[in-house]
Amino acid sequence: MKLRSIELVLPHAQQAASFLTDIWGAALAETQKNTYYLRGSGSFPYLVALEQGDKSYVRSVTFVCSEDELAPIKENITAKGLAACPVTSTDLGGGEGILVELSEGQILRFLVGTEEVEPIEGKDLPVKLTHVVFNAEDAEVTGNLVEEVLNFKVSDRTKGMVFVRCNESHHSTAFARAGFCSLNHIAFEMEDLDAVMRGIGRLRDHSMVPAWGPGRHGPGDNVYAYFIAPFGAVVEFSTAVNKVPDDYQVGAPEDWTWPENRIDQWGMSDKDFDGLREAEEQFTFYRDWEAQPLS
Repeated sequence: MKLRSIELVLPHAQQAASFLTDIWGAALAETQKNTYYLRGSGSFPYLVALEQGDKSYVRSVTFVCSEDELAPIKENITAKGLAACPVTSTDLGGGEGILVELSEGQILRFLVGTEEVEPIEGKDLPVKLTHVVFNAEDAEVTGNLVEEVLNFKVSDRTKGMVFVRCNESHHSTAFARAGFCSLNHIAFEMEDLDAVMRGIGRLRDHSMVPAWGPGRHGPGDNVYAYFIAPFGAVVEFSTAVNKVPDDYQVGAPEDWTWPENRIDQWGMSDKDFDGLREAEEQFTFYRDWEAQPLS
């Protein structure tokens, strides 16, 4: 299973697409009516869909998988009584599968039979999404739920987050202990450390400075730089997240502590806690579909 894309609805979608292509570094894949599809250098047809709408919300976060992976998920969802429905994707790449709403409202989409595209050159293009993180009212409960129902695995727990994986990458998502449900941030996987640093420089050329970073996280060991995008969401340059084995020992909060006044391995940058918190509240989830049986 792989994390593929996030689908957002928001006012001023064209301006958001312009920022992500002209400044952030993604490429325009296609425009369909009122939706802009942005891709990276990898084989996914798009990473972010931006649909024009009256308010900002997350339509879905999309994972691509096999029939063998999807079948037990459907059974688990039905047994748990979560709201879900069958879906045929009209987004780039097509595919069929399901939409499911987690107990706090986060909406995930699982697709099989999707199409991929030829990779493209571009050393400053993101390769893919490395993770999409959610805020949660109760991160422990939600982390346990995705283990039980979606067959994801918790990789680590810290004072701030529960990190979850769907493949060998340390985390494809995480649930922040925020006390509310919304989108926390979108992380773009860059080719290497230099691509992350060039990205920081590119945004500085447009008078934008990191809200946090550059730095190196503990869980996942990935390099990061977070920015608050003009359209309201938190976006991250990231690279080199750890690959972990099936028997990876789940870390506890006491395993991830730092010296005083540090919040990452390097300790070289400040964090705009208030600005990030405000931005993390901007995109909630909205279900525009009716629950239906998955059989």
